[in-house]
Amino acid sequence: MYETLTWHVDDDGIATLTLHRPDALNAFDLTMARELLQVFTTDARDDAVRAVVVTGSGRAFCAGMDLSAEGNVFGLDESLSPTPEEFRAAYDEAPYADGVRDTGGKITLAIHALPKPVIAAINGPAVGIGATMTLAMDLRLASTKARIGFVFGRLGIVPEACSTWFLPRIVGIQQALEWVYSADILTAEQALAGRLLRSVHEPDELLPAAYDLARAFVKDRSPVALGLAKQMLYRNSAAADPLEAHLTDSLAMFWTSIGDGKEGVAAFLEKRTPGFTGKASELPRIV
Repeated sequence: MYETLTWHVDDDGIATLTLHRPDALNAFDLTMARELLQVFTTDARDDAVRAVVVTGSGRAFCAGMDLSAEGNVFGLDESLSPTPEEFRAAYDEAPYADGVRDTGGKITLAIHALPKPVIAAINGPAVGIGATMTLAMDLRLASTKARIGFVFGRLGIVPEACSTWFLPRIVGIQQALEWVYSADILTAEQALAGRLLRSVHEPDELLPAAYDLARAFVKDRSPVALGLAKQMLYRNSAAADPLEAHLTDSLAMFWTSIGDGKEGVAAFLEKRTPGFTGKASELPRIV
């Protein structure tokens, strides 16, 4: 049971993760942070889950960080004074793991590491962490009522949640810089034109479109092949040389050819639906 989220998995293995603080426009707080991390490191990794659709409860997706919290609203330890060298050497240990590490980044790293499709169904306002958390998701669909903002400049802070890695890769460096510099609130149409969104839908058509897409990705598909493909696309698109892609491709092809690939080829030749048995929790190591 979660305080700030709802989680449901249907018979096709499509999970719906709903940010659920509707009275606060689903504003992100430290409880939601802990619960999102739990979902993406535990619940979503269950082999019964084939894909995840993320949306918001009520009229918002996520209104950003809840700035009403007492003390450091980001949950950071103001008594620390880390140097880059100290932090990098022990970033996952006390006191830095909780006192310095960006909370949103922990979540987007967990989303990125999930070997399954993750689709954002942005139903309303999504600003700050509400926008940056979606960047680690594989596709973003939005309602015509969505409003998206990378508004850090208005608060005197910087882009977080690994967004300086994800955003330029999605929209290009020039568009990313303009949106971060301006801190404007974008309409769904502007975000679509800037290539942040895959598609825009009428409000009552948003979730059906996201579910249709998710089912198209996983129906009669190998969880192992999907998981490896996600790893390979993200990793190799940022590699310095195509040899890196060749090396990972080669190992991935080797392992899938003696795994689900045998069933896939047999099903193709026999003109039948494949019965894949591989599990996303048991991906072969290719790097």
